Amino acid sequence: MDIIDVEKMVLSAARELNLQQPEDRQLELEPETQLFGRGSKLDSLGLVNLIVMVEEKALDEFDAIITIADERAMSQKNSPFRTIRSLSEYVLELIKEQQNA
Repeated sequence: MDIIDVEKMVLSAARELNLQQPEDRQLELEPETQLFGRGSKLDSLGLVNLIVMVEEKALDEFDAIITIADERAMSQKNSPFRTIRSLSEYVLELIKEQQNA
């Protein structure tokens, strides 16, 4: 498992989320797509839904039980929720930590 595998998983979750979103709120399926803040098409509920989907996919695809939205994520200088890539990098870090525990 590497960043490419995790990014594919996050993009798959974004694709599923898009099926629930109105057309004007759908995410572009690109690594640099904004998830949070200025330029994002997601509202807070959309972001929460994406996070839950990613956590479920991490369990299904990598047998990893992770919690993405916690104090650690919120306290980082650079939010892991900025883009699909930054979320993927953070998820990879969490999965590796969980698998090494």
